[in-house]
Amino acid sequence: MEAKKNIKSFIAGLIIASFLQTGAMAAQQTTQSTQPPMMKPPAKIEADNSSESGFFKRKIETYKDSAGNPISKEQKERSESLKKTYKKVTKDEKIMEALELMKGGLADFSRRAILGNNLSGEPMMVDFDDLSKFGQAYANFDALGWKKKERLYIYINKKHQDAPAEALAAVLSHEALHQDDFNSLNEETYAWTLEAAVWTQLSEKNPKYNDSMHPLVVRENTLKKLFIKGNYTSKYIRKTVFANPGYSNLPSRSPGFEDDDL
Repeated sequence: MEAKKNIKSFIAGLIIASFLQTGAMAAQQTTQSTQPPMMKPPAKIEADNSSESGFFKRKIETYKDSAGNPISKEQKERSESLKKTYKKVTKDEKIMEALELMKGGLADFSRRAILGNNLSGEPMMVDFDDLSKFGQAYANFDALGWKKKERLYIYINKKHQDAPAEALAAVLSHEALHQDDFNSLNEETYAWTLEAAVWTQLSEKNPKYNDSMHPLVVRENTLKKLFIKGNYTSKYIRKTVFANPGYSNLPSRSPGFEDDDL
């Protein structure tokens, strides 16, 4: 299928361009904050409590998120913007934040696929859910791509609702590649490699995730190690996929993923 071949060649180019570069990373510079010099205290100012002042009558606007927690005006405006952009994809703001992180980087192809640039031509529906309802075999999956009639869905295990948005973005970049009724070891290898590349890119900006014990972050760091060990290729990820008992019944190839090379 030509569309799926384009998926593979497009993202492979992005991965190679982003990670097979020479030269050392520039060290991040840190700055020290300094206290301003002591100033002479101002003369005492008497508060004007008269009705003409209006100072004590000024209305203070307050904003709250969906859980009732106080937020700033800027946070409120951002939330409304995200809801407008992703209203056809999800109602969960954590997922919206993950989708925003996917902009412009290796995951951008998957983000656009989720928004509707996929084989179905419609936005994918994304949510957290109990995956056991799709079958006990899926109970412990981290995420699941599903097709119902002509609509594509991505379900993330509800145990990951508190996962960092970066880790969710990596998982979504993987699941967005599954766009039809067919799957294969090659397709899973490709999707896992993209997931590893996206996490590698995003986690470099947040070193705190290197030692996180959140189960989804542990998964992503494992993939990252395999990705780097294979010199930013699918070499060791492929071995892991082929050894995964959950994929034991998959064929080697599927439409668009006939080539064994990344």
